[in-house]
Amino acid sequence: MRYIVFDLETQNTVFSNNPLDLDISVASAYDSGTDTYTTVTVDELATLWPIFEHADVLVGYNSDHFDIPLLNKYYPGDLTQIKSIDLLADIRASLGKRLRLDSVAQATVGAKKSANGLQAVRWWHEGKIDEVKKYCEQDVKVTKKVFEFAREHGKVFYKDGHKKREIPIDTSHWVKEEDAALTHSLPF
Repeated sequence: MRYIVFDLETQNTVFSNNPLDLDISVASAYDSGTDTYTTVTVDELATLWPIFEHADVLVGYNSDHFDIPLLNKYYPGDLTQIKSIDLLADIRASLGKRLRLDSVAQATVGAKKSANGLQAVRWWHEGKIDEVKKYCEQDVKVTKKVFEFAREHGKVFYKDGHKKREIPIDTSHWVKEEDAALTHSLPF
């Protein structure tokens, strides 16, 4: 299974639950097929399309609600046609509530985010593009570690006060074979 772990950062913040009200600043993707990371600015997004189109599955954290709809605003095809694994959705299905990636990553794999989304927006407006890229890629690395742990062990952890608690994750739908992922929107 060739999987792409990805994350987006935005140029702006809005008081809306609609990701389409936002604009991408930076995107980062890990491709398990090549074992490489690609991190680009909004002007270079087309670099990612062939990577996404070769995926069997897209992996993210809150990606079904946020990242995929926002990225689809820029994508010439329809990313919802590629199978996706949203770690937050699986955590919420098991636990009944949402958790921050940082909380899950620290308790599960000892990794942490390097900043937060609001800081990334500030960096973008201050012209600190390399900082935004590093932050976005670090989020992908953290998400990848959590995904791989959950895939291997069928669970993740989170901190509840001073206690480390287990969240069982049903990963059976992660490996089910589906139709080809390609959306055939790109001429390559």
